[in-house]
Amino acid sequence: MTADAHESGTVPTSSVSDIARTPRSIRAALLPEDVEGFERDYRAVMAEAAQTLDLSPVFECLDHWSLIARLSQDAGAHRAMLDTAARLKRGEEVPSRPARDVLADLGF
Repeated sequence: MTADAHESGTVPTSSVSDIARTPRSIRAALLPEDVEGFERDYRAVMAEAAQTLDLSPVFECLDHWSLIARLSQDAGAHRAMLDTAARLKRGEEVPSRPARDVLADLGF
């Protein structure tokens, strides 16, 4: 994958960290195409928690979808990443850069 495949700019840190780890906040921050998956997963873990009396899967679900919500705050970059991943899964060639170059650009 390439780090420079999408050039929409960076996401302000405040918008990324301001998503509360609540179902309502996470759902509101997701891209429209991700809402159905979140609702399905959340309902499933809530049903499981009602049976097992264990909230761990609920918290794991919220952590997972909170991360997706934060990563997708730049909708264009997120969709470009998903497109690149889909192309790679199909075996297509995609422009890329060595990881060491990307890390160097990021100051590592």
